[in-house]
Amino acid sequence: MDNLGKRIQEERKKLDLTQAQLSDKIKVSHTQMARYEIKGVQPPADVLQKLADAFGVTIDYLVNGNIQEKAKTSLQDSELLQQFKEVEKMNDDDRLTVKKLIDAFITKGKIKQLAL
Repeated sequence: MDNLGKRIQEERKKLDLTQAQLSDKIKVSHTQMARYEIKGVQPPADVLQKLADAFGVTIDYLVNGNIQEKAKTSLQDSELLQQFKEVEKMNDDDRLTVKKLIDAFITKGKIKQLAL
């Protein structure tokens, strides 16, 4: 089962709904709902929105999981991920300063690339 299917199943179970009940609620066939949960079939955008609304979550959560899960799949450097977690704990002014520093380094790198 893929992560999207797993999250759909978990959220459905939190609401104590069967696949049939959920499929009736969002107006898709029971067979199609089973495909989303078990076979890893990607629902179209309108169905994702109906699922998100039914569960009280965002489409981003359904597709990507929580912020940490998303960050882990995006960032390969675990030390950097830990540093970002620490930055999140900082007060607003310090966090803004860190963001400005990162932006400055990114801009510097882009300028170097253009100069080559």
